[in-house]
Amino acid sequence: MPQLEKGQEISLKIEDMGTDGEGIGRLDGYTLFVKDALEGDLVRVKILKTKKRYGYARLLEVIEPSPWRVTPKCDCARACGGCQLQHCSYEKQLIWKEKKVRDCLQRIGGFAEIPMEPIMGMDKPYHYRNKAQFPVGYDKEGNLVTGFYAGRTHSIIPNTDCAIQHPCNHAILETVLSFMKTYHITAYSEKTHTGLVRHILTRVGKYTGEVMVCLIINGNKLPHSEKLVESLLSCPINGTEEGGAEENVLYDNCQIKSICLNINQEKTNRILGNKIVPLYGQTYIEDKIGDITYRISPLSFYQVNPEQTHKLYTTALEYADLQGDEVVWDLYCGIGTISLFLAQKAAKVCGVEIVPQAIEDARDNARRNGFTNAEFFVGAAEDVVPEQYEKSGGALRADVVTIDPPRKGCDEKLLRTVVQMEPEKIVYVSCDPATLARDLKYLCGEGYELKRVRACDMFGHSGHVETVVGLQRKSM
Repeated sequence: MPQLEKGQEISLKIEDMGTDGEGIGRLDGYTLFVKDALEGDLVRVKILKTKKRYGYARLLEVIEPSPWRVTPKCDCARACGGCQLQHCSYEKQLIWKEKKVRDCLQRIGGFAEIPMEPIMGMDKPYHYRNKAQFPVGYDKEGNLVTGFYAGRTHSIIPNTDCAIQHPCNHAILETVLSFMKTYHITAYSEKTHTGLVRHILTRVGKYTGEVMVCLIINGNKLPHSEKLVESLLSCPINGTEEGGAEENVLYDNCQIKSICLNINQEKTNRILGNKIVPLYGQTYIEDKIGDITYRISPLSFYQVNPEQTHKLYTTALEYADLQGDEVVWDLYCGIGTISLFLAQKAAKVCGVEIVPQAIEDARDNARRNGFTNAEFFVGAAEDVVPEQYEKSGGALRADVVTIDPPRKGCDEKLLRTVVQMEPEKIVYVSCDPATLARDLKYLCGEGYELKRVRACDMFGHSGHVETVVGLQRKSM
C-alpha cells in the first residue's frame, strides 16, 4: 500500500463513481475518493485525508478528460452544492444511476437476479425544477447576494440564473434584490440572528404557468411590501426552455399569482415557519399531474419535477395493476399526489402522512377533484398503520399498499404490519437505493417476490435517483 501524506499531489486514473457521483481511483490497491472527478478521467489531485484502506483527495487538474466529461452550463457548478454531476454527460448520468440502484439491490438486498426495466430519463434535463429556496446574505465586500449554499456549508455562492431551476427565477431574484437595495431591507444573519430576509422561495406550476414568490422573513412584516408587489408584477418573467416551449408546457405564459411572506423568527436553520401572510393573490398556486389538479402552498410537499413525476406515478399505477375493486393504503402520502392517482382506478384509497398541513391539502385536493373514495389519516405511518391494524383486531386488510418513504426508509414495525395486512401487491417508491434494498430484503423474506424494478431520474445533474418497485405476494 502506498505511503500517502496529507498535502501530497499525485496523478490518478478515475475508474468508477461513488454513491454521490464522486470519482473513485486506486493507487496500488488504495482507494481515493475525488469530488468532481469523473470515471475515465486522468487527474492530478491533492491528498486531503487518509485512512487505513481509503482516503480523500481534491481535484486540481484534469490531465486527460473522460469521454463523458462535458462543460457545465453553470460557471459556479463546482462550487455550488446544488449539482454534483453537471460535468458529466446526461447519457452517462443515467447509466450510473441505473447501476447505482442495481448495485444496492445486489450488495445490500442480496438479490442475485433483478427484473430491471430501462431507467426513465428526462427529455430536457435542464430548467426542470418547479421549486427553489434561495438564501439571502452578503458577500465578503458587504454586497447583497442570493444563490445557493456551497456543499456542506452555509456560504452562499451567488447565482440568480441556475441551469436546473425554472428560467423565470432570474428576473424574480433580480427584482427582489433590487427592491431590498432600494429600500434598505437587510438580509438575515444566522450568526447574530439579525436582519430581515432569510430566503426567497419560488414555486412554478409547470402546466398552469402560475408562479408563487414567498419571502421568508425574521419579523412580522416587510417594510414597503406594496413596492415589492408592484415591482414583481411588472417584472418580465416570461421565458422558454432551451429549444422552445413544448405543447401544453406554458413556459411562455408564466404569471405571478401569489406573493406572500412566511414568518420564521426562530434561531434555527430550518427554512420555513408556520405562518403565511398574503401580500398579493392567494397563498397557493395550482398545478396538474395528469388529469389531477393540486393546490400548492409554500409549506406543501410537491415533487419538484412534474414531468418525471407523471412518469413515476404512471409506472406506480401500472405496477399496482388496479382493476377497480381494490382497497389501497398509500403510506407517506404527502398532499395526496400518489393517492389521487390511485383513486382513479381503485375502490378506496387510505392515505397516511405525518404533516397535518399536508393532510389538509390532500383532503382539499381530493374534494376539488371530485374524489369521494379517498380517506386520509394524520400521523407517522409507523404509528398509524399498526394502530389501525390493532384496532381492527387484526382484520385490517389491503389489496395494494404503496410506500413512498423519506430517505431513511421504513421502520421495521411498519413493514411487519404491512405484511400482516396481506396485500397482493406492494408498490415501493424510493429516493434512496440503500434503504430501499434493506426494506425489500425484509419484505421478500416475509413472503413477497420482486417482480419489477425501474429507476427514474427526477433530479438531473445530482447524485439522487428515484426507484419504483413492484412486489407480488407469493402463492401459499
